[in-house]
Amino acid sequence: MSGTVIGIARHAVPKGPLEVIEMVEVTPEGGLDGDYRGRVKPGGRGRRQVTLIERGDWAAATAEIDREIPWQQRRANLLLDGFDLPKTPGTLLRIGADVVLAITIECAPCERMDAVAPGLQAALMPDWRGGACTRVKAGGTIRVGDQIRIEEP
Repeated sequence: MSGTVIGIARHAVPKGPLEVIEMVEVTPEGGLDGDYRGRVKPGGRGRRQVTLIERGDWAAATAEIDREIPWQQRRANLLLDGFDLPKTPGTLLRIGADVVLAITIECAPCERMDAVAPGLQAALMPDWRGGACTRVKAGGTIRVGDQIRIEEP
């Protein structure tokens, strides 16, 4: 099973605006280049280095509240199409030729989603609809159009 990366976004500072880009370098130490969340703090676990959301889940959540909202308002780093995100921590995902991410936790939506649109937080709650958080295991470049698949151990 494979899907496609159809969007990349990053934000340089907490609560700052998101920049939608076409490609980005990724490292185990820093996550997505230019994204504040990716840097692993001393003693930290880096559980939220790169966040992912499925296009279908975002569409379902926004349809539930009857609003069209750009995907980057979810504040996720990668938008995926045609790929069902595994809900098992430890699952490895390969993006393109080099990047490997490990699922760490569900990316549970916070109250900031209701600031985007009333009801969005609740609409993102069911069945990991808000996405997944990952840690970078192997770095490289991610580009819009790259394939994503489960990496077999």
